[in-house]
Amino acid sequence: MLTQSLTLLFERDLDRLKKEIEAFDTEKLWMVDGDMTNSAGNLCLHLCGNLQHYIGAVLGGSGYVRERDREFNDTNVDKAILYDLIDKSKEVIKSTLPLLSREDLQKEYPLTILGNTMITDLFLLHLLGHLNYHLGQINYCRRLLVG
Repeated sequence: MLTQSLTLLFERDLDRLKKEIEAFDTEKLWMVDGDMTNSAGNLCLHLCGNLQHYIGAVLGGSGYVRERDREFNDTNVDKAILYDLIDKSKEVIKSTLPLLSREDLQKEYPLTILGNTMITDLFLLHLLGHLNYHLGQINYCRRLLVG
């Protein structure tokens, strides 16, 4: 079933996110350079906020309240807090996706995204792509700043 595959992929990529964050010196985690407008730390905050909001709160009823501006404006957040946010995001995935039925996946996602409606399964695939897009940016930042 799609939810099992998505759960495995989200977990895999959140594990990759944690490994990328671990590879940074704390100072460089919050640096931007050249045309980079977001630090790796801010992208990590953004990814965790995104998943906890769209999957945890909207689909799972977790009660999570997103503060999107903070995802891009907070700096110097301790790595231990980032690791905890990544772990919480994994838990949200593991506790929410398996509860979705085939019928749930074919329903319209409850929120309009960028002015568009989407079927839930398509939106979940979109979220996985979004995670990987920013994971690639974080990897690039790390190679550029850390070596």
